This record gives sequence, C-alpha cells and structure tokens, in this order.
Amino acid sequence: MSPATGSKPSRRASRRAFLKAGLAAGAAPMIVPSSALGLDGAVPPSERIVVGGIGIGNRGGYDLGCFLQQPDVQFAAVCDVKERRRAHVKGVVDKHHGNAACATYRDFRELLDRPDIDAVLIATGPNWHGLMAMLAAKAGKDIYCEKPCTKNIAETLAHRDTMHRSGVVFQAGTQRRNLPHFAFACELARTGRLGSMKRVYAHPAGMRAMTSGWLPEEPLPDAAVDDWDMYLGPAAWRPYNGRTLGDGFNFEKGGGLVGGGVLEWGSHCVDLCQWAVNDCPPPVEYSPPKNDELVCRYADGVELVFREKGWIPLGSCPVRFEGADGWVEAGDSGKMVLSSPELLAGRKVEEIGGYPATFHVRDFLDCVKTRAKPKGNAEAACNAHLACHAANIAIYLQRPVKLDLATYAFVDDEAANRLRSEARREPWFA
Repeated sequence: MSPATGSKPSRRASRRAFLKAGLAAGAAPMIVPSSALGLDGAVPPSERIVVGGIGIGNRGGYDLGCFLQQPDVQFAAVCDVKERRRAHVKGVVDKHHGNAACATYRDFRELLDRPDIDAVLIATGPNWHGLMAMLAAKAGKDIYCEKPCTKNIAETLAHRDTMHRSGVVFQAGTQRRNLPHFAFACELARTGRLGSMKRVYAHPAGMRAMTSGWLPEEPLPDAAVDDWDMYLGPAAWRPYNGRTLGDGFNFEKGGGLVGGGVLEWGSHCVDLCQWAVNDCPPPVEYSPPKNDELVCRYADGVELVFREKGWIPLGSCPVRFEGADGWVEAGDSGKMVLSSPELLAGRKVEEIGGYPATFHVRDFLDCVKTRAKPKGNAEAACNAHLACHAANIAIYLQRPVKLDLATYAFVDDEAANRLRSEARREPWFA
C-alpha cells in the first residue's frame, strides 16, 4: 500500500526492501518458513494486518474469534485490566498462531504506542468506548469498536470529528449492516420501492431511566490482578465491587442517560433505521414514551418509532420500515416479511440468522487495506447514537425535546442541554 493510494505508509514495504537488499549484497541464504513467503495458502507478512485487542471479555472473545478466522490477521497483543483475562486471551491467540508472541498489557496506552500495530479491537465496557477510540485514532490505529460507541451527545460529536480528522478506518460493531436480509430491507426503503417513507420502527429493549448505582464496597485487589482505577477510567469514582467489574458495563449518571435499553440495544436497531432513511441526520423532535411507543420525527416529517410490543416474531433486534406503497419487517432469525412478494423482484435474499459478526469484521479488514469507508463508519454511528442519546434525554425528563441540527443543542431547553455531556475523571479530561 502506498501513500499515493491514500493508504497509511507501512513498514511492510521495508521488509521486502530488506530481503532484496540482502540478496543483492550476496548475503548468506536463509531458511525461511513457507508461511513467511506466502506459500501453502498462507498470507505473507507484507499483506497481514497486525491487530491488538483491548478489553477482550465475553463479547470481545466472540469478536476475537471472528478476527482469528481471517487468514490475513496477525493478532499481536492484548490489553485488559484483569490479569486472568490477559492470560486467557494470550493462550487463545498463541495457540492459534502456533507461537508465544502475543504480548500482554494492563495499560492500553502501551499497546497504542506500538508502531507495528495497524488496528485495534476495542471491546471494553461501554464506559471506555468513545474516549479510547479517539485516543486510538490519534495514535493512527484503525478501529473496530463495540457499541454503544459513545456515552453522550458531546462525546458523539467529538468522536465523529476525531475519526474524520485522523483519517483512520472506523467500524462500529453494528454487524447487522453486513447481513443480507437487513441490507435488502434497508435497500427497499432507501431506493423508493416502498414509496415515500412514513415511519421506521426500532426495538429498544427498554424505555426507562435507570441508575447504575453503587454496590457495597469490597476490599480493593492488587492493581496487577484487577486494575479498578483503570477500569473506571474517565467515569466518576465509586468503591470497588467485583460484580461491577465483572459486568463490564459502567454507566454513571444513570443508565437511562448514557446506556440502558435505548442505547445498548437501540444503537443496533436505530442504526438500521438510519440506514433505511439514507443515513440522514437524526430526528429533530423526541417525545417521551406513551402507550409503549416513543415517537421521534425527522426534519422531513418521517417518524422514528421505538416500539417494544407488536412485532412479527422474527427474532431479536426487529426493525420495520413503512412507506406509502408497502412495508418490510426483519429480525435476527434471518427472515423478512414483506407487504407484497413483488417487492423481491425475483431476487432470493440469503437468510443468515443469529447476527454473526464475521462479515462485518471482514468488511473492516478489507477497508483497512483499501482505505474505503466501512458499513458501520463513524458518521453513520454518530447519527444513530445521537438519536438514542436524545431519546434517552426525553425519557429522563419525561417531556418532549427538540434538537437543533445546526448546533446539536436542544432548543430553548437548559435542562436538556446540561445532559448533552458529562465530566471526565482525572486524568482523562481529553
């Protein structure tokens, strides 16, 4: 990859130059493994993407498996606040690669400092996602980050702008964008096959304001075993409790504001709804829940509806798109229901159930090589998260709010605007 193509300059070319120079100088012949030359079906080092993982727990462990399935991935390092998890992931990676080369870190900044790492998988608790991704982008790393990607509106905007300025490839873990039936359903809406759009529906998995609270204090472990201070990171301090550390979720100021069902699950469903309306800016009007629905309105009058009940049984994460001439509904079963079979236009859409991330990971890796924009890019993630954060604020305040898309501030609403951001704990101010 050369700078002329818009790609990052790479140490890979220097490897080739070193080998050529050595042969030209009459260096002694070396015995080189076939894998190093790209023989026997192996990917040569010059074409491998060197990846480091941060916070590889339950979901991260699944993501890790998806990365290791890809022949052009060299997983080089893992960082985690838990010693036992660092050791476990190292064992998995070393066994896969047939060596003992996977490095371990407790402080993610040491991993980001490594010039040989091309990309990072961020699968920490959501408390860290936004800030850590921005620090990774400033370090020049391409990023695959689990969702929710940000904690509030201000962080969402800063995240989007940081990714744009740095030029890194960013992929949010909204893997349904790379599943055929969801993609087809969104295509029907975007291309006018359903007629002019009237409303899009997202399943939120909860529409209530929650607080994460403090569990009873327990003795603080040695930081080398479980680094509680690093786990909290930018979040407000609270006393150590092993259950909190085990959950992986750390939302301060109430789950209804920075997490909860609307953001945690809704960031998947709203992301698909945003795709269906051409990834336009988020809605401008948000009303609190009424009769199990929370209705938002885009600037053009199309409605985004969070709905908990009334779905066709098509699996988790259902979405529905309604236009003047038809509708489509889809879910994690891999199946769709359409208002008319003519909408298929003779096409057969592959049914892949269970929302696997393999295709999404592959999309990310391909974009790392080509520098193209992946399906779950930073701007798309930004618009979906803005909608979720604004909806959560309407839930918390229990009244309508209106978002100004020029400033992403709420119109004449001091209380709502105070909820656009939150303080970060020292030293994680920026």
